[in-house]
Amino acid sequence: MSLTTSSSLAVAAIQLTSTPDVDASLSSALHYLEEAASAGADLAVLPENFGFLGSEKAKLAYAQSIEDGSFVAPLRELAAKKGMGIIAGGMPEKGPDDDRVYNTAVFIGRSGEVAGSYRKIHLFDIDLAGKISYQESASVLPGTEPMVVEFEGWKVGLSICYDLRFPEMYRSLVDQGAHILTVPAAFTLQTGRDHWEVLLRARAIENQCYVIAAGQVGEHLKGRASWGQSCVIDPWGTILQQAPDVEGITLATLDRSELQRIRTQLPCLEHRRL
Repeated sequence: MSLTTSSSLAVAAIQLTSTPDVDASLSSALHYLEEAASAGADLAVLPENFGFLGSEKAKLAYAQSIEDGSFVAPLRELAAKKGMGIIAGGMPEKGPDDDRVYNTAVFIGRSGEVAGSYRKIHLFDIDLAGKISYQESASVLPGTEPMVVEFEGWKVGLSICYDLRFPEMYRSLVDQGAHILTVPAAFTLQTGRDHWEVLLRARAIENQCYVIAAGQVGEHLKGRASWGQSCVIDPWGTILQQAPDVEGITLATLDRSELQRIRTQLPCLEHRRL
């Protein structure tokens, strides 16, 4: 199906409270994917760390293939069964050694095929005095290539969480033709309350793209909690739908004519000089 025959796309941002309990985390993800499919979603986006959210060291035990690993295999099966695209927001892809993995988003097409994947480029290494200290690079290798995947005639740019703070990342996706920017995340409470919404809206406005942001929410284990506030934003920066502070799905419909209208009436992307 192309955009010449279908000008809209029903999407779902899935919000989870994943934990170190892999079976429970995957069960919850599959439950809400089923709910999204029943609601008519063409494309559903899972948050970062959907299958396991625990310590960085413990994550290494779940390093796996993005083709047939235990996290992605049931998603591929469900996608084919329901005829729905799924973005598996961030999972531990096996790297070249046993000490670090890639944090990888996997795009699964309607037939269950792996249509593309993206390895997180910007790693979350921060130290906010008295608030939070985190070193993702201790167990994760950075990717190097931005990724855009075509789905139903829409071009979908992939990113993960901390990438959100790097506008050049999203400009590179637009340079590849992106209409939609996806941001699966596990944004911390400390940074999320101040920066999550404003950064998402900025990425939508400056790139004149739809944004689908699927976040983790609530407490995952002692000392680790996520902001949530999953949402879908239009190319004008308007929040179309936003999640409450619980697990669930956030549904919205993307309209190609609205994207074209905004890009035509305010042609910022054509006015670029640098």
